[in-house]
Amino acid sequence: MSADDDAEWLQWMTKQFESIAGEDKEIDLEEFKTALKVKESFFAERFFALFDSDESGTISLDELLKALNLLIHGNETDKLRFLFQVYDVDGSGSIDPDELHTVLKSCLRESAISLPEEKLDDLTLALFESADKDHSGSITFEELKEELERFPEVMENLTISAANWLKPPAHKKPSRRPRYLTPAYWHNNRSKLLFLGTYVGTNILLFVLAALRHAGAGGWVQVARGCGQCLNFNCTFIGVLMLRRCLTWLRATWVAKVLPLDQNVVFHQLVGYVVAALATVHTGAHVGNFARLAQTQACYSLWEYLFTTRPGIGWVGGSASITGIILQLLIALMLLCSSTFVRRSGHFEVFYWTHLSYIPLWALLILHGPHFWKWFVVPGCLFVTEKIVGLAVSRIGGLSIVEINLLPSKVTHLVIKRPQSFHYKPGDYVYLNIPAIAAYEWHPFTISSAPEQQDTIWLHIRSLGQWTNRLYEYVRQPEPPGLAPKRLTRSLRKKRCQKWMQDLLFGSSGSAGMVATMKDEAIELTSYKPTKPACGSADLTCAQKSEEEILHPRDVPAKSGGNHQFCNIKCYVDGPYGTPTRRIFTSEHAVLIGAGIGITPFASILQSIMYRYRMQKQNCPNCSYSWCETLKDDDMKLRKVDFIWINRDQKYFEWFVSLLTRLEMDQADEEPEGRFLEMHMYMTSALGKNDMKAIGLQMALDLLAKKEKKDSITGLRTRTQPGRPNWSKVFQKIAEENKGKVQVFFCGSPALAKVVKAHCEQFSFRFFKENF
Repeated sequence: MSADDDAEWLQWMTKQFESIAGEDKEIDLEEFKTALKVKESFFAERFFALFDSDESGTISLDELLKALNLLIHGNETDKLRFLFQVYDVDGSGSIDPDELHTVLKSCLRESAISLPEEKLDDLTLALFESADKDHSGSITFEELKEELERFPEVMENLTISAANWLKPPAHKKPSRRPRYLTPAYWHNNRSKLLFLGTYVGTNILLFVLAALRHAGAGGWVQVARGCGQCLNFNCTFIGVLMLRRCLTWLRATWVAKVLPLDQNVVFHQLVGYVVAALATVHTGAHVGNFARLAQTQACYSLWEYLFTTRPGIGWVGGSASITGIILQLLIALMLLCSSTFVRRSGHFEVFYWTHLSYIPLWALLILHGPHFWKWFVVPGCLFVTEKIVGLAVSRIGGLSIVEINLLPSKVTHLVIKRPQSFHYKPGDYVYLNIPAIAAYEWHPFTISSAPEQQDTIWLHIRSLGQWTNRLYEYVRQPEPPGLAPKRLTRSLRKKRCQKWMQDLLFGSSGSAGMVATMKDEAIELTSYKPTKPACGSADLTCAQKSEEEILHPRDVPAKSGGNHQFCNIKCYVDGPYGTPTRRIFTSEHAVLIGAGIGITPFASILQSIMYRYRMQKQNCPNCSYSWCETLKDDDMKLRKVDFIWINRDQKYFEWFVSLLTRLEMDQADEEPEGRFLEMHMYMTSALGKNDMKAIGLQMALDLLAKKEKKDSITGLRTRTQPGRPNWSKVFQKIAEENKGKVQVFFCGSPALAKVVKAHCEQFSFRFFKENF
């Protein structure tokens, strides 16, 4: 650090100390905990004891500066000595297994990681046996230093990362050139920018032509007519952008390479704002013209021009003014209720019902403007046709939810019986309607099952709004006691029912009377219906399962608790509709990034990849060795897939960990050209490897993962990395692999999407975000 940096740091620390210490100019333990933002009191107490060099029970400014100067400006040996003193709880000069166990237990709490006591013992022994070089039963400072040197990434930046107040805020250097003017931005957004340019040019052309046609009517009329002509175009185009079936079909054609079809929702929102702006200017121009006419001609007053049909303005009964005012109010209402704070604050129903105002809006536009129907006739017919087809498709066949799993963090996993005529691509989404929850509401959800899964469709729904919360509460309500058969009775009947079904499939050596008795019990079992129509007993499925399901049971196992239920809930599905993820299989190197429940579209894709791997599996006839040939087919150009899943909490990994485990097992053997699929797991609540409060834990997790060949947090072979990804390093490594043109597909929060997109532009990677 330079002298100027040291002076800045000293000034910053003095200011922070005064804000924490208060009037007594001393920091006690409670103030220290609050300032350090440490979750586990063990580390706060250990740090406090080491900072308090005179053992007075408080920390002065001089003591704080001395300790922090060592941690921030000291060399590696000084920092390691401090770390060793933290781990050496009794001050004996060495670390015994019990002390290490205590430290690792506190590390787990600090990183919000939950592991059983047996696993904690395994972590303690793994780290202790590795560090105790001389097998003396304790770890000395030199042994700890030697062990840490095996982890160079830890030594790069050894600090207490949780204490943000330890360092002054970094001064960001202003960028020389705005992001929107960089060649990378224009390269990655060329189709979007071309489309925007064409759209703006079209509006300017329409405005100018309409204004010129009314050049003799005055300025107010020219502006009103110009905006009116633009409104004819935009009020039609806004509906074209939501022709989901047409857009899904176009994704499979060459048009997808020219037009930004993946941005249809973004452009729909943009056109909505343009319509609101044009309508405001159009209305204002007409009011100005009416005020001029009221003063010059004196035939009608201003209020008569605005609120009556007497002036005869308009092509249907002179109703242009009245319909115009109603249209202005409808547009303002739709714009207000479609804003982000309404949709994201749990009031989706407000957005949904007010957005249906497009029906009276289009009807009023036909009455309001004499030429709007000419613009609307073709797109309007397409729109109506889509709605009729969607309604017909969704109502054909009796779809039902046959299975429900309640997963951690209020995620509802629905298993829906799949119609034979329902065909979709990996990553597609559908609109779901469950009359028992809300009779007229349709909500979009990504299909999380693979198209190769013939019998069922999977949906994973996170409870964030009113409808999703009602769904979660509806299915988790326990069944009233006494209405269902007793537990042991149900268990006995289930076993007999299964045996009866197997006898029918494979034959039985038992007597016909016994089979008849079993059949009667199976019929009795299936005839039981609970009073609550949503979910019944798990035993209902015995007679419902097909022959294929008995021979090959579904992947989701039955659970003894109330988190897993078989049921028969009526539902309707409209779709499927395509998303940007359809491009994945035509990419050369695909990077899939999911944040939280954003993994859902990629779950379908990964399952489809797993199915294709099974089809490509090869076995040696002379030995048990198996391998998977490089995946190549007509619809798939993939050479490499990197899957990145970012979760805040450990329990979120339970959503799809079984799928990822099977995927790892399927490609356990090395491929000729290297591993086709690489998975990267990140847990953001866990402290990084360079944090003093997590160094020992992360070292132990690494050592135990190498020993057991699996991660202790998820059970996968892929090691879960703590903290957030370093996108520069991640993308740099991907770029160096040279597996072909890289395309990044993202599903998650908008804030993270901006970060990932900015890094993609630096590396000239194409970026696609899930929008529906």
